[in-house]
Amino acid sequence: MAAKPVLLLACGNPSRGDDALGPLLLEALAEHIDPDLVECIVDFQLQIEHSLDLQDRQLVIFIDASVREPSFEFTMLTPAPALSHTTHALSPAALLGVYRSLHGEPPPAYLLSIGGHSFELGEALSPAAQANLAQATRFALDLLQGAPTELAACAAKLAVTPSANG
Repeated sequence: MAAKPVLLLACGNPSRGDDALGPLLLEALAEHIDPDLVECIVDFQLQIEHSLDLQDRQLVIFIDASVREPSFEFTMLTPAPALSHTTHALSPAALLGVYRSLHGEPPPAYLLSIGGHSFELGEALSPAAQANLAQATRFALDLLQGAPTELAACAAKLAVTPSANG
């Protein structure tokens, strides 16, 4: 089976309050995206095995909760070395670095980080995170209009300057 051109890879634990933002965004998008063009994957954290999910993609968007202040941020990623002593949890940039070392240049990749405030086990999504999720969902819906090649160009235009690639 051929890979779908666009991969949305969300990380987060639905049992840890605002850490559920990534999975919840994919749930909100599910009815609005073309399943022939977009594959959605949800996991608690990125692992080295996810590098296989990046193969043959035209665009990859990682989605995760963030403790930073903005309601959401869309950032272009560049591959980075995995600096951890373990590969049990990687940053999106480190996963791109793993991909590069195994397969060559990774597909264009971005991080959609959504601001969260409370990450305790058993907590519900905070009101601030709910508002941030609504804004990020509108952004993602606008971004995911059009053909995959147009999406990559649109993503590049909307992304903020590359930063810490966290």
